Amino acid sequence: MSVLSFFLSLAAAAGLATSDALTKRFFSDRSAYEMGLIRLAYTVPWLLAASLFISPAKTDGVFWSCVLVGLPLEVLSFLCYMKALKVSPLSLSLPFLAFTPGFIILTGWLILGERLSAGGLAGIMLIIAGSYCLNISSLKQGALQPFRAIIREPGSRLMLLVSFIYAFTSTVGKLAILHSSPAYFGIVYYLLFTGLMFAGLAFIGKRSGNILRTRTPAMALALGATVAVTIFSHMLAISLTQAAYMIALKRTSLLIGVLYGAWWFREEKIMERLTGASLMATGALLIGLLG
Repeated sequence: MSVLSFFLSLAAAAGLATSDALTKRFFSDRSAYEMGLIRLAYTVPWLLAASLFISPAKTDGVFWSCVLVGLPLEVLSFLCYMKALKVSPLSLSLPFLAFTPGFIILTGWLILGERLSAGGLAGIMLIIAGSYCLNISSLKQGALQPFRAIIREPGSRLMLLVSFIYAFTSTVGKLAILHSSPAYFGIVYYLLFTGLMFAGLAFIGKRSGNILRTRTPAMALALGATVAVTIFSHMLAISLTQAAYMIALKRTSLLIGVLYGAWWFREEKIMERLTGASLMATGALLIGLLG
């Protein structure tokens, strides 16, 4: 991994954690769908401005096939993501994104017959141990209670599903980038995704104008800016290194997210959750570096 891709991955992590915190802080009084639409819509101006400086890339059938496969999965994961932000503390939902690198190597083992390395296996075990530690205070009620607490927490369950879907979309996105360019894919894919999400309003009988009105337009634009930073940093980083490395390093966002939970939302039991999240992030990094 180059120095540039390292810092781009960290920028993507910081942008993602900040956008999650802004979404929860200022827009969680809306439905999960409306939260998502606000997040998408206020990112579009930044992407359109950036598009003025980006040359269109040559695309082919592989690119558009990746887009068609990725968009439905993206819609499902995005709605689950927004719901998780709405219903659960950041410190109990975001850490489960650490499972994505583990799912990537497990699917490679199950589907492609790839061998599990010692580093990859150790990383998976650290992620599982970290998820156990997120609710370690419930251990006095029984040895399995920390795992049962995960099942009881809706945000944890939803983020596990998101993490599993991301194992596929990250690979599909990497392939699409190889058949276009990072910035071009980031803009085109996001704009198509935004259009698809707004098209869904026809099925629920709401108008976008009412949804996008907000008492905090400055915060909405700040949210859009952080999402735009995340998109471009992610696309550039993943084009410069292996997807597993980039995704693993980007998962440091969960640590930043837990700190936002402590600072902005005064979430409880923050030390045990930070300990668990640290183990999970370490496991994700181990998979990226040695898996």
